[in-house]
Amino acid sequence: MKKTLVGVLAVAMLCSGTAMAAPGDQVQKQLDGLAKEFPAALATVTEANGRAVQYTSGTSELGKRVPVPRNGQVRAGSNTKAFVATVVMQLVGEGKVELDKPINHYLPGAVKDDRITVRQLLNHTSGLANYTQYLGLDKFEEVRHRYLEPYELLNVGNAHPVTNEPGAKFKYSNTNYVLLGLLIQKVTGRPVAENVDQRIVRKLGLKDTYWPGVGDETIRGRHPHGYAKTANGVEDVTELDPSWGWAAGQIISTTTDLNTFYRGLLKGDLLKKAQLDEMQKTVDTAGEMWPGVEYGLGIASSPLTCGGRYWGHGGDIHGFETRGGVAPNGKAFSVAVTALPGTLQDTPEEAAKAHDDVLSTVDKALCGK
Repeated sequence: MKKTLVGVLAVAMLCSGTAMAAPGDQVQKQLDGLAKEFPAALATVTEANGRAVQYTSGTSELGKRVPVPRNGQVRAGSNTKAFVATVVMQLVGEGKVELDKPINHYLPGAVKDDRITVRQLLNHTSGLANYTQYLGLDKFEEVRHRYLEPYELLNVGNAHPVTNEPGAKFKYSNTNYVLLGLLIQKVTGRPVAENVDQRIVRKLGLKDTYWPGVGDETIRGRHPHGYAKTANGVEDVTELDPSWGWAAGQIISTTTDLNTFYRGLLKGDLLKKAQLDEMQKTVDTAGEMWPGVEYGLGIASSPLTCGGRYWGHGGDIHGFETRGGVAPNGKAFSVAVTALPGTLQDTPEEAAKAHDDVLSTVDKALCGK
């Protein structure tokens, strides 16, 4: 099956929706390489002066020759955490939330351990179990269209043993961000989706970014199809109920909007300096993420081969993977592929290479002239 899929992808690259790049354009070459491992790849380079150029490669639909829409919408997965963390930090700046107060101060009885603080939720040092490990997502076809309330997600996390003492070490857990979503709603009296929309999306003019409403399984705008491996084989999973991701991973966006968001955040357009400085205080991820990553309060810092580090987050959700961020010089790059690594690969080694190739694309784009 692998050879057939790769052949389809190689042919489909000929009908990519990209504006023709200049000969030797390294970003286009990188995306063309990714399109041999994934159905489609989309990316945007945003220069320090704000000029943005979009790229695509591959096909929107496996088995067909369908151009990939430039700057198409994708499920942005855990990039949602950076949006949610930004709202929390805005509330800190407004004096409505304190980073080092226990979450139980704001949400009485939300967790069993009264020592767990807002800061520890933001930087994944709370030790709370990761609810997504227990939802049966390995049998995705069984949960794909199931709606889950936020407190259902929290209850799953609370039902399992903690991984460490609060503050002891980094351990990535989506449960942390469900609690932060509930915190935002408790403090503001309004839905977390509305807070993200009014405080970030509208302020930065992110015209292609939104939080899907209850029961909305579609992607509203132009988009490539996303694919996942299920018990039925490789399936088109573009339509799904994202409620299981909620404040940890529900947002839909584009690579251009993600660049605009991270650039705006890091330039101070969304936060006061004191809160942005707190956001960039990091902990070692100790092998939990890709090599060299340090995690702040909802954003991560990754090393560049050309020196310095870039800030962003990234996201993985069935059908889509996104990576990217902003370099020290203000240049931003985001890339999305339309399957998770391992979907079209036959071995763990090939899946690991596909994952590394996505990260390498980010590094080369941010380090390129």
